[in-house]
Amino acid sequence: MTDTYTVPPDTHRTRADKLLAAAMPEHSRAAWQRALAAGLVSVGGKAVDRSHPLAAGDEVCFEFPAVAASELRPADIALEVIYEDKHLLAVNKPAGMVVHPGAGTREDTLVHALLAHCGDSLSGIGGVQRPGIVHRLDRETSGLIVVAKTDAAHRGLAAQFAGRTLHKEYLALVEGVPQLLGGSIKKPIGRNPRQRHKMAVAEEGQRGRDAHTDWQLVEKFGTIAALVRCTIHTGRTHQIRVHLKSLGHILLGDVVYGWKPAAKLPAQPKRVMLHAEHLVFTHPVTGKKLDLRAPLPKDFAAQLAGLRKVERAAQKAATAAAATAKKRKIALATYHVHEPRK
Repeated sequence: MTDTYTVPPDTHRTRADKLLAAAMPEHSRAAWQRALAAGLVSVGGKAVDRSHPLAAGDEVCFEFPAVAASELRPADIALEVIYEDKHLLAVNKPAGMVVHPGAGTREDTLVHALLAHCGDSLSGIGGVQRPGIVHRLDRETSGLIVVAKTDAAHRGLAAQFAGRTLHKEYLALVEGVPQLLGGSIKKPIGRNPRQRHKMAVAEEGQRGRDAHTDWQLVEKFGTIAALVRCTIHTGRTHQIRVHLKSLGHILLGDVVYGWKPAAKLPAQPKRVMLHAEHLVFTHPVTGKKLDLRAPLPKDFAAQLAGLRKVERAAQKAATAAAATAKKRKIALATYHVHEPRK
């Protein structure tokens, strides 16, 4: 469908792609460049290119190229949708699911599932009918991930992630119990120089990117483990895993960073115990504040329940032991009481 746009009075001569993108920001500059390159933008009945200067009073006729179908095949995989509208959606990604197709992945990624779920509601990102991925979670990490359906939503979300204006909280189960109730970790993170598949806190003289994690102790289970809530202000690879390890508290199940099965645990986790639980951001199109939470998956909830059961049993045993000790103390005191001399 062809639309028209008249350049307003008092507009300075400006190249077409720049002026049109500024006038109609719902379409990206890249989208305008594709339309211009395809000869779908004209002035006075003549097609213009992206560098053509537009001036006040010019009547521009335009349309956009048809959105190309994705080369990926949709996969009918059930998704837990936390929020959805015509611009974006947020899902509770299960542990074990890869977000984006890549070398070694199959047709079971989040992108494959989103193509099936969204269908024709995808208006196209970069001219291709595909969901716009603006952030990722590790394969083993569960929780909230927000995805754009349109170019405008994709640009708006990407800007918020780049500007660090979103609020992101994770729940983590860690080995041992922190001595403090909370804290802030500001340590740069870079590739582990000896094991390239791992990240590490960058030492002096090593290359690393700024990373900032705030953490708070939520619940402790004796000396075995603790539940920690982390707020991340940067989005470095393995950030929470690396930062909490630097405090001496490896995430349960995180064999990559040194976790080993512990006999005191009620059950041995089969993956990293990390869940993206809370996300707050501004809707990139409507401007509405979205405050989203993802319920804990079954394996995380079961691990918590097991730890709480062990903790209750330990507290019950401690209470019983204290009561027994008190009775013995009273009995000994009674035994050593002497009758006063007459």
